[in-house]
Amino acid sequence: MAVVSCAQTLQFFQPRNLSFRPSSRFPSRFPRVCHVKTPVSLKSRKTTDITPSLLVRASTSSSSSSSDFTPTIGEILGEVRIFTASGEPVLFKDLWDQEEGIAVVALLRHFGCPCCWELVSALKESKERFDSAGVNLIAVGVGTPDKARILAERFRFRMTKGLPFPLDCLYADPDRKAYDVFGLYYGIGRTFFNPASAKVFSRFEALQKAVKNYTIEATPDDRSSVLQQGGMFVFKGKQLLYARKDEGTGDHAPLDDVFDVCCKVPVA
Repeated sequence: MAVVSCAQTLQFFQPRNLSFRPSSRFPSRFPRVCHVKTPVSLKSRKTTDITPSLLVRASTSSSSSSSDFTPTIGEILGEVRIFTASGEPVLFKDLWDQEEGIAVVALLRHFGCPCCWELVSALKESKERFDSAGVNLIAVGVGTPDKARILAERFRFRMTKGLPFPLDCLYADPDRKAYDVFGLYYGIGRTFFNPASAKVFSRFEALQKAVKNYTIEATPDDRSSVLQQGGMFVFKGKQLLYARKDEGTGDHAPLDDVFDVCCKVPVA
């Protein structure tokens, strides 16, 4: 059943089914509506579409280095406003101690992505491990707070302990502002046809388990958001220690690597 759900989701979001709502966030080169009698090609968003102060140096490696980003990336991210799962606005800089606090910032693709449900499942299982190391775990997804709550509550019925994904770790970024700050990948090619996405097949059983109670209702109403890729970042205060941009759908950072980075940082 899980495989069918995942396949149905991918089929639903083929280019012929994408409908773009008019928005000032998308340049005129992006078609507003995709009708599918002829092939449609959308170009990825470029960093030149972002405010100059938010520009980051693009990395060609899936294992991005923190040196690929401007040294002030922590300060820039700190001023970005996102929303709690209950709908309250909050700034990134208020989520952890900006001097010595260690934080893992996991930027999911969107709340309706089956591969992101797998990542959320792994984060949930690893939360106790991060907590014991004094690390703040912050999961952010594209979509509105109500979509975040759908994902969290669905995990309540899937898990044997009957616990949802912790809402105090889950945030919504409907305008993808944090994704723009990091210059994360975007586009049809990255979403559906990147070779890095094949990695998900090595985690087939974990994916199958994660989407057991999957629902497409968690997908953002703005269907163009499904073309956004995610990434994983580790901060100590405002200093970026680890950065990894997902090359394609399901190309997630190994959590063991993330945890190792956190453990190498002395906690004040």
